[in-house]
Amino acid sequence: MIREIPLQPKSGLLTLIVAVPTCLVGAILCFVTAANTRDGAVGIPAVLLGIGLAITMFFLLVGLFTVSPNKARVLTLFGRYVGTVHSPGLWFVNPFMLKRHISVRVRNFDSEKMKVNDREGNPIEIGAVVVWKVTDTAEALFEVDDFEDFVVVQSESALRNLATRYPYDAHDGEEGVEIALRSHTQEIAEQLKVEIQERLEQAGVTVLEARISHLAYAQEIASAMLQRQQASAIIAARTRIVDGAVGMVEMALEKLNEKDIVQLDEERKAQMVSNLLVVLCGDKATQPVVNAGSMY
Repeated sequence: MIREIPLQPKSGLLTLIVAVPTCLVGAILCFVTAANTRDGAVGIPAVLLGIGLAITMFFLLVGLFTVSPNKARVLTLFGRYVGTVHSPGLWFVNPFMLKRHISVRVRNFDSEKMKVNDREGNPIEIGAVVVWKVTDTAEALFEVDDFEDFVVVQSESALRNLATRYPYDAHDGEEGVEIALRSHTQEIAEQLKVEIQERLEQAGVTVLEARISHLAYAQEIASAMLQRQQASAIIAARTRIVDGAVGMVEMALEKLNEKDIVQLDEERKAQMVSNLLVVLCGDKATQPVVNAGSMY
């Protein structure tokens, strides 16, 4: 496996200062000598000298290159990897070296909405956003054919694999135990980041962040699943109401017995509990009936 080799080349400023005027002088010498000479034997060497000087200086200019911030140049010499230049500026290297440009800026990839089945077999739509950057330029250029396309394909593959390992939503009573796609977004994001990073390790890419950007049931089951969620919410609300009503009834009986306001036999207690539960758990307001006669 090819690893990145940091390279610090020579500054190209001196080469630029020397090469440009020398190249111009050589070109001028060629034209002036060719135009003014009368002796061909004397003129030809001068012309050849000017041409050679101009070609040499022009050849040196080919070895100059610039590096912008957050960008790099990967250098190869006759097919052999030499190193990577990250430092911004004007540099000079062997003119025969091939200088390939590559960006090391932070990028993001927004996947398309994919239709997959969760762990329970329910069809869902899912999409993700992946933030990444190139950290090893040699691996990015030489280990994979096209590292940008590699990031796209492997990210979507990891997202699809992750969606099949978890349910869309946790079942009743499992909210704190089982990890679900909808209820545990932070855990799912961390797991997605780890899985994508494992797949992109050989491409010299580091994943900075990965999170789910879209999550929904597929259209063919969306209506049925919405009813299921509504039923679960109603059951949870009813359970809480009943728990509260039982506590209030228990407290009422304890207060009546403690203050000795009225003595109730078991039958009257059962009737009182029934009436209180109807009042507290009913969907609509109850209509009380006032007994103006005896105590019972």
